[in-house]
Amino acid sequence: MKIKEIREKNIEELKKLLAEKRELVRKLRFDIAAKQVKNIRDMRNSKRDISRILTILKETK
Repeated sequence: MKIKEIREKNIEELKKLLAEKRELVRKLRFDIAAKQVKNIRDMRNSKRDISRILTILKETK
């Protein structure tokens, strides 16, 4: 997800998206440990999305 797309969303949408991404990272962590995931980059991309969302939320405060 690009930073431009994140900036277009309102605060409630960002909080919902943040919760979804955190849940995805949690699920990926377990799947990677069980060796069920072949593309580990999804974890990295999701973590980057979380940090982008948190950055935008802090900027709006």
